[in-house]
Amino acid sequence: MALIIPKLNQAVASAAAIPAALQSAGIAYTSIDNVNWPKAFPYKPCVEFAAAHTGDALLLHYRVEEQSVRAVARQDHEHIWEDACVEFFCMPAEDGIYYNVECNCTGKLLVAAGKDRNVRTPAPEDVMKRIDRWASLGTEPFDTRNEPTRWELALRLPVSTFFQHKLNGFDGLTAKGNVYKCGDCLPVPHFISWNPIKTESPDFHRPDFFGQMKFA
Repeated sequence: MALIIPKLNQAVASAAAIPAALQSAGIAYTSIDNVNWPKAFPYKPCVEFAAAHTGDALLLHYRVEEQSVRAVARQDHEHIWEDACVEFFCMPAEDGIYYNVECNCTGKLLVAAGKDRNVRTPAPEDVMKRIDRWASLGTEPFDTRNEPTRWELALRLPVSTFFQHKLNGFDGLTAKGNVYKCGDCLPVPHFISWNPIKTESPDFHRPDFFGQMKFA
């Protein structure tokens, strides 16, 4: 599959401004709806995302509707994937290095880079500080809420987020990647993706199943 990431001809200074900016530009939303392991993990929450860029920043907006939520992580680089979590994986060059940008429903982030799941380099603090986040559920941690919940998350990822590459900007970039929704410690764990993954068990760190991402 291929994802076209259009360019916005306007500055978007904060994550909170992203939903309105994408809406005014008519950016389409894409579903995250591949249930790759239906026997073990059949649950599929309703999830969609939109992506655009401004040349110097990647803009992401997720809209989620699921039967329970959890946000136990209190700070960045904790076990984000155990909470109600959305993830954006991207390989911006042909060198095999890809980035995992994982964010829970209160905006706590995990960002790392490497060539496989076992050797990852966490993003340094100065990189993390430049990533702006907006979460409709607020920023305070909370334990499991076993009730149907709708939530949104927006991220503004400057070029510096891809800290192991020297990107001048996103214009014309051809990358590979995938987009996910998970919740390992939710009452009903789930692992769904934008691009399908053909493995025996859940594994998001599979660049061999990345789709194309083309930046306008």
